Amino acid sequence: MFNAITHSQMYVLDQDEALDFYVGKLGLEVTADIDMGFMRWLTVGVPGHPERQILLEKPGAPAMSEETAEQVRDLVTKGAMGGWFILTTDDCRKTYERLLEKGVEFTQEPTERPYGIDCGLRDPFGNRIRFTQPKV
Repeated sequence: MFNAITHSQMYVLDQDEALDFYVGKLGLEVTADIDMGFMRWLTVGVPGHPERQILLEKPGAPAMSEETAEQVRDLVTKGAMGGWFILTTDDCRKTYERLLEKGVEFTQEPTERPYGIDCGLRDPFGNRIRFTQPKV
């Protein structure tokens, strides 16, 4: 029936700040930045993989009322929104050191796991992100 997942979504509180973080610090690339009038459709992805995009969506109209948007913003800030994703890397420790130098806030240092080495970080809004060096 289905043959791919093409888009996922994360709420961010400021799309320009999100661009600075996701592109400037994490090294993702912009896959779409479209002013649709009622919203800005802003997506990023791993360089060279446009088939999988993450929508960096600002809570608000037309998807929700301002009252609901305020509640969503509060949950995002607390890291309780539930949105997160996992990236892969060839060298978890080296990537960790590089991002640490760029001022990225980590919630967990690289740790050996049965599936490889991974660690956790937060974006400037409170969203959780992990990256993993899969076991070969």
